[in-house]
Amino acid sequence: MFWTPARAILAITLGIGLLIGLEIHEEPQMTLPQILYELIEPALLVLTVAAVVHLMGRMRRQHQEQIALLRDLEVARSEGAQWRADMRELLQGLGKAIDAQFARWDLSEAEREVALLMLKGLSHKEIASIRSTSERTVREQARAIYAKANLSGRAALAAFFLEDLLLPLGPRVDR
Repeated sequence: MFWTPARAILAITLGIGLLIGLEIHEEPQMTLPQILYELIEPALLVLTVAAVVHLMGRMRRQHQEQIALLRDLEVARSEGAQWRADMRELLQGLGKAIDAQFARWDLSEAEREVALLMLKGLSHKEIASIRSTSERTVREQARAIYAKANLSGRAALAAFFLEDLLLPLGPRVDR
């Protein structure tokens, strides 16, 4: 049976009404205050049982929601793992292509590391902190990278590698 708040209130009211009827039937000479006093404990008991039933239903629904969320999380984790596995080979190829370009520009190891960190979007200050050097050193290495690559700055460096990765704007072709 599906319990709605209205049905629960009706059941509680009927339960208390039944108890009042039984008290009146058992001792017809009792006054109204005496009857009410006698009904306090059973009424509290009925209300407590109703509250417990309500909470158990709520707990069951929350448990079902939790199970559904755990299933969804597992699906998302599985899809994420599959995506990472699919992309791993592509990313390795991209990493090799970037490294080959750095070699064509004749970048030193330090310049390669700085260039890669700049491509990842780190600031000069963050790169200096990671490499345990000064921010000034990172700026000088960045200038050397731009000069060797014949690029105007950080945006041009990023665009050099991203230009061929991004599809041109135009009609979208779904496969």
